[in-house]
Amino acid sequence: MFNKKTVKEIDVKGKRVLVRVDFNVPLKDGNVADDTRIQAALPTIKYLLENNAALILCSHLGRPKGVDLQYSLKPVSLYLGSLLENKVSFAEDCLGPKAKQAADELKPGEVLVLENTRFHDGEKKNDPEMAAQLASLADVFVNDAFGTAHRAHASNVGVTEFLPSVAGFLLEKEIEYLDKAIDDPKRPFVAILGGAKVSDKINVIKNLLEKADTVLIGGGMANTFFKAQGYPMGDSLVEEDALDTARELVKIGGAKLRLPVDVEVADAFDNEAAKKTLPVEPVEEGWRILDIGPETVENFSKVIKNAGTIVWNGPMGVFEMPNFAVGTFRIAEVIAESDAISIIGGGDSAAAIKQSGLAGKISHISTGGGASLEMLEGKVLPGLAALEDR
Repeated sequence: MFNKKTVKEIDVKGKRVLVRVDFNVPLKDGNVADDTRIQAALPTIKYLLENNAALILCSHLGRPKGVDLQYSLKPVSLYLGSLLENKVSFAEDCLGPKAKQAADELKPGEVLVLENTRFHDGEKKNDPEMAAQLASLADVFVNDAFGTAHRAHASNVGVTEFLPSVAGFLLEKEIEYLDKAIDDPKRPFVAILGGAKVSDKINVIKNLLEKADTVLIGGGMANTFFKAQGYPMGDSLVEEDALDTARELVKIGGAKLRLPVDVEVADAFDNEAAKKTLPVEPVEEGWRILDIGPETVENFSKVIKNAGTIVWNGPMGVFEMPNFAVGTFRIAEVIAESDAISIIGGGDSAAAIKQSGLAGKISHISTGGGASLEMLEGKVLPGLAALEDR
């Protein structure tokens, strides 16, 4: 159960509210290319505006090294203005006189977007001075950025030392879905893990082998499991230093851990490469595995169709190339057609679901890949822990 105070449990009328949002969105030619995260923040933003608060929104964007205007939040601010009927202004810094003046002039019902918090070194260091400056702009703090909840930064953890601090609706929804999936799932509970690296997900796999009924493994990480079982992998992506870990996970997992039984191989890392379907066996030099095969899709589908809860994190192959996207998109279709509670853990899996046009049939698509992975590991998220308990 969600045990943190939310925006509904505090009085915001006439107050300045600092909201940490996750506006880390892709930009193309200076415009917002995907507004999923902005849309996800709207329920909290609109609630606060309807309750006559003045909103100061802060976020990071990308990984700038100091001030770098290609990572400016100005285009995001303009885009937000097109979605809201309220006045949205932009401050060219998140600290200092420009931010202070813009915040002081803000009236209830208006919105101010601050410039990228990561233009300052103090953000990632959780610098108390930066946190105090941010907090000085407002009366109340709301964290609605699930995508950064696994980080202890100045704008999501540091500020909580100086202001009454509560959760927004998106943060609450994300935590509730993932908590329930891990601690009280409708069974059978099926976890599907893909992506390139086993090393990124060792603790996730270990935790899910305890909690889930079946763990299905696909994507590049499966290659490391095959190599650990003695199969040469040709030119396939393999994490040589994770082979012992893969052997250990197979031992712990037993019948719960399911690997592909056939794969799609190609003679180059190219959509137009020659390709063939093989059972799992030694891959010859010059060839590499780029997708799961049709028999694996069939096997995995049988498990998924029977599931009560599904958590999916990581694609089944190189889905960016249409010829090697079949496994990922077919798994996406089966999840969408199932009657299970389905949770997609951000990142590439979320992108694949959107590309397949099936997003509307998924129970919950997370806005935070890293944060959802850490929750699946069973870790406490600093951005959540810092908020006031109910």
